[in-house]
Amino acid sequence: MIKHDEIAAIDLRNKIMKQEIAFAGNRKLKIYGKLSCASGKRMKRENRVFFTGEKEALALNYRPCGHCMKIEYKKWKNKTA
Repeated sequence: MIKHDEIAAIDLRNKIMKQEIAFAGNRKLKIYGKLSCASGKRMKRENRVFFTGEKEALALNYRPCGHCMKIEYKKWKNKTA
């Protein structure tokens, strides 16, 4: 997990271009989603974190975003219900 406020913009851009970062999350709400998610783009920089993949986010107890990852969210919700 990489905190947005601890990485330089150029380093972040390079990691995204090299596909070393695939998902972003909100560390206060413990939600992760796609980098293109409109909800994720609105969050505060100090709350944003980045993940290499879904496995990393799930291992850190983040849940899928209900907006950009509807299928994954439904699966997650059914497991916790």
